[in-house]
Amino acid sequence: MRYAVVIERAAGNFSAYVPDLPGCIATGKTFGDTEVEIRAAIAFHLDGLREDGLPIPAPSSQVEYVEVAA
Repeated sequence: MRYAVVIERAAGNFSAYVPDLPGCIATGKTFGDTEVEIRAAIAFHLDGLREDGLPIPAPSSQVEYVEVAA
């Protein structure tokens, strides 16, 4: 499965979340660290859903960049 992930710069680090998996979040000191952490968070989140017998949400969010005049 391929989930959309949003990684944002915060005050002193980076944070990430997965729109299709509410509550699945991660933080890291760098963008790369945050990417590693959100991958682990997704795996952990999906394992928890499976253990609880809950359905795994299908990826449905789409990401697109839009250029605008400054």
